[in-house]
Amino acid sequence: MIPRRKKATARQETAGRLSVPQKIGSTRTLLVEKDEAGRVLSRVRRTVLPGGLRVITEEMAGVRSASIGVWVGVGSRDETPSLHGASHFLEHLLFKGTHERSALDISILLDEIGGDFNAFTAKEYTCFHARVLATDLPAAIDVLGDMLTDSVITDADVEAEREVILDEIAMHDDDPEDVVHNLFAAQAWGDSPIGRPIAGTEDSINALTRTQITRFYRRHYRPANMVVSAAGAVSHADVVAQVRAAFGRGTFLTGEESPVHATLTETPRKVHPGVAHAKRPLEQINLVLGMQGVTRSDPRRFALGVLNTVLGGGSSSRLFQEVRELRGLAYAVYSFGSHHADAGLIGVSVGCLPAKYDEVLAVVRAELRKVATEGFTEEEIVRGKRQLAGSMILGLEDSGARMSRNGKAELVYDELLGLDEVLARIDGVTVDDVNALGAELFTRPEILAVVGP
Repeated sequence: MIPRRKKATARQETAGRLSVPQKIGSTRTLLVEKDEAGRVLSRVRRTVLPGGLRVITEEMAGVRSASIGVWVGVGSRDETPSLHGASHFLEHLLFKGTHERSALDISILLDEIGGDFNAFTAKEYTCFHARVLATDLPAAIDVLGDMLTDSVITDADVEAEREVILDEIAMHDDDPEDVVHNLFAAQAWGDSPIGRPIAGTEDSINALTRTQITRFYRRHYRPANMVVSAAGAVSHADVVAQVRAAFGRGTFLTGEESPVHATLTETPRKVHPGVAHAKRPLEQINLVLGMQGVTRSDPRRFALGVLNTVLGGGSSSRLFQEVRELRGLAYAVYSFGSHHADAGLIGVSVGCLPAKYDEVLAVVRAELRKVATEGFTEEEIVRGKRQLAGSMILGLEDSGARMSRNGKAELVYDELLGLDEVLARIDGVTVDDVNALGAELFTRPEILAVVGP
C-alpha cells in the first residue's frame, strides 16, 4: 500500500531498546540495512565513552559528505523563571571562544571548512550541528568538542550577545506566525517552562547574569547528558577516536555516570482551553486552532502522522481544498502536531485577510467536526500513508536527516526504528485507527490563538 524497497533478500536488523545497559568503552550495533544482494547500505553503531558520553554513527554507502551533531539534553523547559532563556543564550555564547580558540578563530575555521554549521535550541534539547565534506569531519568534531567542553564565558561576551538575542526576540516578535504559535503554547500550558517562548523575553534576557549562565552550562553540559551523532561517509572507529580526543580536554570525560534516558511514561500534561489574542498592525490575521494531542511516545503517533497528512499536509488535503482551493479564503493553511515527553498539541494554522477571519474559523471548525463525526475514507487514508511514507524515504536520503534521527532517538526515545520498521508501522495504520483518534482529539476543548489588527 505504500512504496518500499523489496524485501526478498534485503534485511534490516535492530538491536532492540536503546535503554539496554551498555558498559563504558563498549560498542554495540543498533541497526544494519542491506540491499537485495546482501550488500550493506548503512550500519548504525553506538559506543559509550567515559562519563557516559554516547557516540552514535551511521555509515552510509555512496556519499562523500558527513553530518555531525552534538545533542544536549537541556532546553527551555529545564529553566526556572529566573533562568528563562538561558538555554538559548548559552547556545549563542558557546560560539564566542575557548581557552584554545577565539571567536574569530572559530569563525575562520568554520568558513575554511566550507560546510553548513549552526545550532538550535528546542524545549527539550539543544543541538550543535554541521554538514561537511568527509575529509573535514575531524576538524568539525574538534571545534565542536572544544566549544562544548571548554568555552570561556566572559562578561563582555555576555553583554554583547545579550543585545544580539534581544534583536532576535524582536525579529521573532515581528513575525506573526512565530507570535501566534508562541501565544498558542502559552494558552495551552500557561506560565510553565513548556509554555514559555524558547528564546526568553526582553525582561528575562536583561535579567540573566554571567554567573547564572555559567552555572547552567556546568550543570547541564555533562558527558552523560550529551550524544554525538554522525552520519554519512564516516567510520565509526575513527569518529569515536576523534570524539574522545576532542571532548577529552581537561577532565570532561571522567566519572562513571551511566547514560541518561528520558522517562517516557509520565502522565500526559493537561492543557488550558481558551482564547488568546495579540494585537498587531498587520495586513493579515494569523490564527491557530487546536487542542491537546499525544505525547512523543504514544503508539498512536503513527496514526496521527497519517491523520495530519490527510487533514492538512498537502495540496490534496481536506483543509487545503476547502479553505484555499474551493473558497479562496487563505493562501496558506496546514495542520500540525507537537510532541514532548509528557505533552502534545494538535492544531491548524491559517493566515487570512481580516474580513475573512470569521468564515475561515467557521470552515476550519466545520472540517474538524466532520473528521470527528464522519472520519476519513479508505481512499484518503491510502493516499495519506503513501504521501507520508514517500516523504520519509526521500528525507532520509540526506545524511543530516539520518544524523538527526539517530541523535534524537538516542537522547529522547527508547528505541531506534529502522526505515522498514517505520514504513511497516505506517502501513499498519487502519482507517479505524485514524478515525478513532480523530474522534477523540477533535472533540476535546479548543485552544485558539489569534494575532492581527
